[in-house]
Amino acid sequence: MPPFHILLRNLIDMKTLTIPLKALWQLKVKNRPIILSHGINSRCNLHCKFCPYWKEDRGEMSKEDIFKLLEEARSFGIMLYNAWTTEPLLREDLPEILRYAHHLGMMTSLVTNGVLLKKRARELSDLDYLSVSVDGIKSYEEMRGVKLDRVLDGIRETRDRGITTLINCVISEKNLDEIEELIHLAQELGAWISFEPLHEYEDIPQEVWEDIGIRDMGRYEKTIDRIIELKEESYPIINSKTYLRMIKSISPDFRCHASDIVLDVTSDGRIENCRVHRESMGDIKDGLGNAWGASKARRKKISMECKGCLFFGYAELSLLYSFKPEVILNGIRILNGIRP
Repeated sequence: MPPFHILLRNLIDMKTLTIPLKALWQLKVKNRPIILSHGINSRCNLHCKFCPYWKEDRGEMSKEDIFKLLEEARSFGIMLYNAWTTEPLLREDLPEILRYAHHLGMMTSLVTNGVLLKKRARELSDLDYLSVSVDGIKSYEEMRGVKLDRVLDGIRETRDRGITTLINCVISEKNLDEIEELIHLAQELGAWISFEPLHEYEDIPQEVWEDIGIRDMGRYEKTIDRIIELKEESYPIINSKTYLRMIKSISPDFRCHASDIVLDVTSDGRIENCRVHRESMGDIKDGLGNAWGASKARRKKISMECKGCLFFGYAELSLLYSFKPEVILNGIRILNGIRP
């Protein structure tokens, strides 16, 4: 998912009403998505045991095919191109793809593990927003298999180049005692930080979740309480308090609209419902409009039957879509430079 602050910065910008009005027209009147979330490749330079994506070998679209996808997405009204999974910075032609999305009038975002960030930062002049996965301090190397300093150097490089950066932390049993230190680190780096609880994918061995999954609920709840306290003290935490209270109880208390907002395309050109229900909704060869229209009933059924997930982007976007007051106010404060 793209960083939540992208939507906040552009959909609640009271100084530029054309953007939120266009987005609302696209979402509520045309019933079309505003974000293209593109799994730009199927390779990764890390083999994190809690991630299923690096184990897949789906192949990749050519640059020319991606250009065609971007053209069609823009014609369909999509406003934001998000490049993610498995590791976008492994694509040599990534800067050309971001440049073309910009040329078409789309905003751009990138989700990365950050390992190659320092090496490639100077090529990212057409990147608007960056999200880097950092899941702890001492536990980082155990979880990711690389040294944290390598990633932090890349974040500093992009910061110096003026790219708005978000650190995304997945909370697990391994990093519960490091969360406050990580928040201070984000502030030091001049970055926002977001949190979400570890999602236990069904196709990952259970012993992995027994090792790193959230099991000590007492410690976990105290950690979330501390995140809320630090947010109230104006630390750069981008999550809404509505969302943070929700993840404290590990209870998705919202109607998911992820598949209304985000068009999810895999590296080989298939359209999926979302990253939890990875059911095929068609193929880009069918045409985005055709696939979107034909899958409407199925997408609605999946959403109605879903027990919910707590992925930060999906939950916050859905709350915003539903006009939850505190979530909207949280966004306005961020846009105004007043950290909640």
